[in-house]
Amino acid sequence: MPEPTPKSAPKVLVIFEDGFEEIEAITPVDILRRAGAKVFLAAANSGAGAVVVAGIVVVGGRSDVALLCETDIGNIPPVEQFAALVLPGGPAVAKLRANPRIIALTQKFADAGKIVGAICAAPLVLKDAGLLEGRRYTVFPGCAEELPDALVAERVVRDGNIITSRSAGTALDFALALVAAIFSDEKANEIAREIVI
Repeated sequence: MPEPTPKSAPKVLVIFEDGFEEIEAITPVDILRRAGAKVFLAAANSGAGAVVVAGIVVVGGRSDVALLCETDIGNIPPVEQFAALVLPGGPAVAKLRANPRIIALTQKFADAGKIVGAICAAPLVLKDAGLLEGRRYTVFPGCAEELPDALVAERVVRDGNIITSRSAGTALDFALALVAAIFSDEKANEIAREIVI
């Protein structure tokens, strides 16, 4: 049984929308929790039509894995309490891009100097939030037409507080990059050894 997360642990917000890519979402949550972060799962789809069980929003992944989110974007703590925001990719990205609350939240995290991580197609959300201009970043190769400056050969790219990753196949690299940014390179290496990369 894992040790309880201390109250002083860094807090990370992960946003989920129906159609999220499971590997890109669950891998960072797992690795960040192993590192000692307090990870909050927040549903973007809390409005009409959302499935709610005992006050918990159920979000469906692209491969039909259901996830229970502790909160929704209307009830998250203030941005100042968090160390990072993480946006998984998958078909859900189209809905995230169409949600002005998600765009505004992403801008708030970036403006506050917090780590903002996006994987696969999710860097398109960062583009819409105006966060990629003049930055180095990567994205899923199928999105490169919309982001022609993306470094699609790179698995993970960090530029200041922005961390982007290429695809489901780079989810573990992405998760460890988040740990390195939030904690330290040493902590990321420790987790990598624990899971025997």
